Amino acid sequence: MLAFLLLTTVRCAFSQDLLDILESEQQDTTRFIPATFKMTRIAVGHSTEVRGKGILELFVANRFWNTPAERSQSFVADRLSSRIALEYGISDKLTFGVGATTFDGLFDAHLKYRMLQHSGAKGLPFTITLFQNMSYNSSPIVNQAIADGFSDRAAFTSQLLLSKKISKDFSLQVSPTYSNKSLALAEEDPKNFFAVGLGARYKVGGHLSLVSEYYHTLNPIKSFDTFDTFAIGANWELGDIMLQFMLTNAVNMVEDAFIAQTRNNFNFRNPNLNFGFNATYVFHLRNRLKKQK
Repeated sequence: MLAFLLLTTVRCAFSQDLLDILESEQQDTTRFIPATFKMTRIAVGHSTEVRGKGILELFVANRFWNTPAERSQSFVADRLSSRIALEYGISDKLTFGVGATTFDGLFDAHLKYRMLQHSGAKGLPFTITLFQNMSYNSSPIVNQAIADGFSDRAAFTSQLLLSKKISKDFSLQVSPTYSNKSLALAEEDPKNFFAVGLGARYKVGGHLSLVSEYYHTLNPIKSFDTFDTFAIGANWELGDIMLQFMLTNAVNMVEDAFIAQTRNNFNFRNPNLNFGFNATYVFHLRNRLKKQK
């Protein structure tokens, strides 16, 4: 009987020690919060999401709008701007992308690095992603007095993207932004711009989300009127194909352009309201290479 009691005591003590070890190890394991925004863009601007290693993304964006003329020049829309880009996941944290836009003649490239990731109740309360963009303006300049060398036509935009998945359906992002544009159309126009972006996503179904985004420029251009960028729309996820539909006042699709140079207010007057359509297709290059071996 005494031996049985001793054996039971030792067994209970050992089991308790094992449970304590397992609980301790589980507390140390980081549980990352997945898919704060699911897509690499909220609407017009970038989200904190990056592509995984070996994943290639083909991104096509379009903006359609009408001119104020009484007679329309086209069946669907008077004007169209398109941007085509490729983005590749160098690692699970670092993405590189290049693109070109038809309307404003911008060629751009960017690096996007997810520095820290939202990791549960006792971990980091938000995700931090660093974004650096460089663009080149290839459009002709009428004023011969304006310097338009390569360095003058280049613009740089830096963003600190901070997002939090507040609930399983609702995500929020804040984007402090700095942009440098050497190509100023007037002497009184600033070359350094500071802005703050706000973005939100609300999941309404298994593959459907409502999104909205707003950028406020703290020191706007002075030589002509500009307005803060606003967009509202829906994102539809279909596996490796992702579609985004939006209404926005921004014609431009590169950060330094739509943040500092949006010339129309958000209302239903032409050409203030644009219909935006983004399509993303994801190629899993890393998985395909493994299958061929």
